[in-house]
Amino acid sequence: MNSKESCRSELRIAIRQLSDRCLYTASKWAAEQLMGIEQDPANFTPSNTRFQWGSSSIRRRFRTNEITSTPIAGVSYVSTPVMEEDDAVDGDFYLLAKSYFDCQEYRRAAHVLRDQTGKKSVFLRSYALYLAGEKRKEEEVIELEGPLGKSDSVNCELVSLERELSTLRKNGSIDPFGLYLYGLVLKEKGSENVARTVLVESVNSYPWNWNAWSELQSLCTTIDTLNSLNLNNHWMKDFFLASAYQEIRMHSESLAKYEYLQGTFGYSNYIQAQIAKAQYSLREFQQVETIFEELLRNDPYRVEDMDMYSNVLYANECSSALSYLAHRVFMTDKYRPESCCIIGNYYSLKGQHEKSVMYFRRALKLNKNYLSAWTLMGHEYIEMKNTPAAVDAYRQAIDINQCDYRAWYGLGQAYEMMGMPFYALHYFRKSVFLQPNDSRLWISMAHCYETDQLHMLEEAIKCYRRAANCNDREAIALHQLAKLQYELGRPEEAAFYYKKDLERMEAEEREGPNMVEALLYLATYCKSQKRFEEAEVYCTRLLDFTGPEKETAKSLLQGMRTTQSGFPLMDVEHFSP
Repeated sequence: MNSKESCRSELRIAIRQLSDRCLYTASKWAAEQLMGIEQDPANFTPSNTRFQWGSSSIRRRFRTNEITSTPIAGVSYVSTPVMEEDDAVDGDFYLLAKSYFDCQEYRRAAHVLRDQTGKKSVFLRSYALYLAGEKRKEEEVIELEGPLGKSDSVNCELVSLERELSTLRKNGSIDPFGLYLYGLVLKEKGSENVARTVLVESVNSYPWNWNAWSELQSLCTTIDTLNSLNLNNHWMKDFFLASAYQEIRMHSESLAKYEYLQGTFGYSNYIQAQIAKAQYSLREFQQVETIFEELLRNDPYRVEDMDMYSNVLYANECSSALSYLAHRVFMTDKYRPESCCIIGNYYSLKGQHEKSVMYFRRALKLNKNYLSAWTLMGHEYIEMKNTPAAVDAYRQAIDINQCDYRAWYGLGQAYEMMGMPFYALHYFRKSVFLQPNDSRLWISMAHCYETDQLHMLEEAIKCYRRAANCNDREAIALHQLAKLQYELGRPEEAAFYYKKDLERMEAEEREGPNMVEALLYLATYCKSQKRFEEAEVYCTRLLDFTGPEKETAKSLLQGMRTTQSGFPLMDVEHFSP
């Protein structure tokens, strides 16, 4: 990693250049990373450390080892020269156009710059035209299909922009920002291979534009594609790879990259949120909750990524914490899609599914490509037994991102509810391919194989075994494996899984019908194998229960008294009821 002072200097310049070109999302991202660089202790003052209080506790808790800013062996970073600006060429026109752009008067901004030839002016004019076309496209969708409808509307500026930017690239008179916009246009038109090439040129020339990296990442859906990119070894590449690994479900590699980046950006809220996202994918909910609690202490008005925190609170049934979070984001910015999703989760946890759907629909009106809202709305329709609406919501989610395993899983659930296990199995297979470490998906596949229409019990057993190896939190797999092995006439295997299930219940201090079933089977099995001492232990434990199993245990003990030879007899009546 470059020195902290070098990264700080680069980011300060980049923030101004990105803001000057109205790339505000990229500018905000760069500014957050700037504040995430650990300050030199000699310069500590109340003013320059106020954003970093408390952050170090997260680093201490979740980093595997102490990471310094020294690069790992064999890694050296290239230095990218800072761009020279051409303010003097189109200065006054540019200032006027930028003011129009900031007021979202995009065509007016483009008109002001129509005769300006500086690279900066050419970019802003082209970018304004692109956004004007996007704005008109959204208006047409609403006019024709409604805010959540599908439409064949396209950005009418794409053809002319592609022609102009292509010519500029061939003439060598395009800057890295123009290349970014050209890549964006090519991606919109479906020319993904050329778009990748152009975006790589852009980030190699100017690596501080996070928007360009994000667009490039969206075009890298496999590890082979990612490895084929010819990227300069700038420190921004590590941020890109960490994010890209997460999207292609290489969560351990992503976490390793982020932990390495924390050597320099030790107080970056962005990195902490991304670590939480990776832990969420690994279903480490306790760690995710801790990270988000710390994030909210450091940045109390943060809305970004808080919808994921609400999902964790929902899964853990933390109703008071979710209520507090929903109130907080409502007071901060109630018309953000994330805020609507958080409030929707709150009403869902309260069982008010109609109200929950209303907020998810509101989130989609604000951003119809908001993936989480489509998926969560599908879950609500499942709860309401409205399977056609659920199927439609899940399909919308898949249209946005075919790698969203939750949408495929939801489709499987919907078709399972409709009594169509062949279709359900197809969608469960899709989901388990995308998220092979989630036990719930394997269990759902196993349920399909167990249905009367399929009755493929051997395949169900394979699925339950995979679930058991994937940290089955619901403790379903071991019990079902035991039952299936018994059903298939394999008493020894059934006893093995009943014993493992019993050990797990004991470790988790759980009791219930599954424990009774396991004890009864093990007692009967051990008796049949003439392992009387073990059978007596299981029967003795059954005497602590009050149902019919107590009488069964007494009967088993009485039977063993008559069949044992050379073993001391047990007095059944000695055990209190």
